[in-house]
Amino acid sequence: MTSLLAEIRACRLCAAQLAAGPRPVLQASASSRLLIVSQAPGRKVHASGIPFDDVSGDRLRGWLGIDRDTFYDAQRIAIVPMGFCFPGTGKGGDLPPRPECAPAWHPRLLPLLKHVQLTLAIGQYAQAGMLGARGGKTLTDTVLAWRTHLAQGVLPLPHPSPRNQLWVKRNPWFEAELVPVLRREVQKVLRT
Repeated sequence: MTSLLAEIRACRLCAAQLAAGPRPVLQASASSRLLIVSQAPGRKVHASGIPFDDVSGDRLRGWLGIDRDTFYDAQRIAIVPMGFCFPGTGKGGDLPPRPECAPAWHPRLLPLLKHVQLTLAIGQYAQAGMLGARGGKTLTDTVLAWRTHLAQGVLPLPHPSPRNQLWVKRNPWFEAELVPVLRREVQKVLRT
């Protein structure tokens, strides 16, 4: 695991396509019990090198009901995005994760996470990667089917970005029904 993480952090696979340059950001340990699969680091995370070191991270930790120390304990929580580097900014926000990243690294990394009991698929790219054809046509469809996915060990969530505040407001069931279950499941996984 240690050598693979070093190899990932040294990756330059798509350096030519990254305006900000490569800086793979992830955390994982062979003992991690919770896997957070996200989209790709944003500009602030690219600068700090710390996953979810931004407003989205604050909101995500609030949804999970955990503090920063717990969140950044790689022995308990793995954070593995679909794209490890900041993909750059486009018209409507950050660009999608680079398509080379997950196929190059996930098949080698994810099997080493043998103690994962729950996977959180955050955002449409993570849901497509983790659920494939089992996902819905839209992010809302996928998240609405959270009970079905949870039974298979994957809990789909919207991205906690401030850009998604309107989605959360339009879907009050998310915070009323799913977030309490999310907190309970996360606490259960982290206690074991």
